[in-house]
Amino acid sequence: MSTSSATACQSTECPNGNPPSHLECPTCNKLGIKGSFFCSQECFKGSYIQKVHKAVHNLVQASNQGDSGSYNPFPNYPYTGTLRPVYPLSPKRLVPAHIPRPDYADSPAGTPTSELRRLGHSPRILSVEEQEKMRTVCRLGREILDIAASHVKPGITTDEIDEIVHNATIERNAYPSPLNYRKFPKSVCTSVNEVICHGIPDGRKLKDGDIINIDVSLYFDGHHGDLNATYPVGTIDEESKKLLRVTRESLDEAIKMCKPGALFRDIGKVIEPVARQGGCSVVRTYTGHGINDLFHCSPNIPHYAKNKAVGTMRAGMVFTIEPMINLGSSWSDEHWPDNWTAVTSDGKRSAQFEETLLVTETGVEVLTAGEKQDFS
Repeated sequence: MSTSSATACQSTECPNGNPPSHLECPTCNKLGIKGSFFCSQECFKGSYIQKVHKAVHNLVQASNQGDSGSYNPFPNYPYTGTLRPVYPLSPKRLVPAHIPRPDYADSPAGTPTSELRRLGHSPRILSVEEQEKMRTVCRLGREILDIAASHVKPGITTDEIDEIVHNATIERNAYPSPLNYRKFPKSVCTSVNEVICHGIPDGRKLKDGDIINIDVSLYFDGHHGDLNATYPVGTIDEESKKLLRVTRESLDEAIKMCKPGALFRDIGKVIEPVARQGGCSVVRTYTGHGINDLFHCSPNIPHYAKNKAVGTMRAGMVFTIEPMINLGSSWSDEHWPDNWTAVTSDGKRSAQFEETLLVTETGVEVLTAGEKQDFS
């Protein structure tokens, strides 16, 4: 804190009777807020921790942004790119009581207890009945993703997309799998521009030239479905078009090699050369995963070459492949202070596509298959 001329301590909880004070809040000084003085470090910290004083910062920042009531919750975070979160988040959306839900849905900590119990187990071979349930939930997931994608345009907020996905999910008597999973606050992940994955829908309006990944997951009849795709917002530049083409191609090539007897570790061996040839890199932090009555389970599926994934594909296994591809040579990521949003460390754009797959006796069935996107 810097020092300045004496003004009464601004703390609402000052134990010293708000005496004349010389310690100025550095953020207020930077924002041009006058009169923010405190009698001690303890007084300042107490006020800041209680969010009494921080609220002043947020209001001024919102005013500076020209968007009354909205603010960047992490103004001092060293963002890697140009994207900024726009808070406050809307309230948690409600799921009607009659809709069956996974075990973490009503957990205060969002703990997926069933997943933890089966951690380390071998991939399950699903029965014919379970396979049919996976077909159904994945078909519903594709319907929901297509509905959400039809609303992508400049001016819509990612929170509005979340509402669209949430409503479409409960209309199908399904539960949006991300909601409260390890305390994730929304019903869908929306990852814009440099966001790799797990973007939290908020009040930011999509802009012409953005790209957005919409990751839809749902729980229906005791089983989860999972898929995502990346979409252009208005007119995007050639580099972004290339990124989307390369990412989709890498997934399609990986799907082609899936069949009984194929090794899970070889999926990355197929994906990485496609990315490298396109001048892109493969994210290593996040992987594909098994999915069935659990949202995430074995097998673990890295998307990069020379990985150490264990296991062999067998008929009846269901899993996702979901490569996250970055422009340029850097595959590393960082996280926003919200503990969810993963971004590229160099601020360049990232794209992702995901399908849920069933290994059959003769090859593979894409349970979440949709119409081919055109990135020309």
